[in-house]
Amino acid sequence: MRPSPTWWILGDGALGRLFAARLTTTLSLHLIGRRAAASPLRYHAPSGETHEVDVARTTLATQALHTYARPALVVLATKSHATLSAVEELAAHVDPQTPLLSLQNGFSIQPRLTETWAGPVLCASTTEGAYVEGDAGVVHAGTGTTWVGDIHNAWPTLARDCAYWLNQAGFSAYHDAAIVQRLWHKLAINAAINPLVARYRIRNGQLRDQPFRRMVDTIIDEIGPLLEGEGIIPPPAGWHTLVWEVIVATANNRASMLQDVLAGRPTEREAILGPLLAAAKRQRCSTPTLETLYHDTPS
Repeated sequence: MRPSPTWWILGDGALGRLFAARLTTTLSLHLIGRRAAASPLRYHAPSGETHEVDVARTTLATQALHTYARPALVVLATKSHATLSAVEELAAHVDPQTPLLSLQNGFSIQPRLTETWAGPVLCASTTEGAYVEGDAGVVHAGTGTTWVGDIHNAWPTLARDCAYWLNQAGFSAYHDAAIVQRLWHKLAINAAINPLVARYRIRNGQLRDQPFRRMVDTIIDEIGPLLEGEGIIPPPAGWHTLVWEVIVATANNRASMLQDVLAGRPTEREAILGPLLAAAKRQRCSTPTLETLYHDTPS
């Protein structure tokens, strides 16, 4: 095995905890949140087993007081609307050329990071499902696939190296030279799932029941042609299959937007639905379903 690098994960939410719980078994890792927290993390595996995982849970202010090894890569696991401010704070603590790995939903923050950060910016599209449980728990509610690349395909070796470490930690991860296509596919999935489960406060799997099943299909019918109008290649099995496979695989999951609503936090409505409405405006398309969905979704 290669020498283990040091990674930081910025963001102590569901994906931050999930990635930390798995990656800390294979490399040196610090999970950075708004406040220091107790270790270990309680990792609830998809098998139903619970594992206590020792993870260094700290803050950027604490990191600045110690001579920890500087990170070879920083995973950004913050919410889309909080990412730019988090990166501004991060910049004071790392080399400006440090690679970033963006886990954010939607397709708005990734281009902005690529333009403004001096170092490489990788993007990940993942169908892993997780939700937090208390101050120290994370439930791995559905396994999936993680694709890694960068918008201009300028850093393929770095992306493959990142995928290597994710695979060593037990994830299923691959480099994708066309990550922009993959990010738009993930946006379609999020748009069909997150707003509905947040509004009705249900788990992903409940979307298979009526009247939600019909709602999901109506949303997909509007999203598919819209994305194809943006030059996005549809998945081989079609948009409906793409979304419903994720719903089945993450049936027990509380989607990120639902977690935000339950916790009284702002949601990622703008990050998930905003790019679709902007595409509709560019194409001069009528999208009544998406417009209604936007207005009905908690902000």
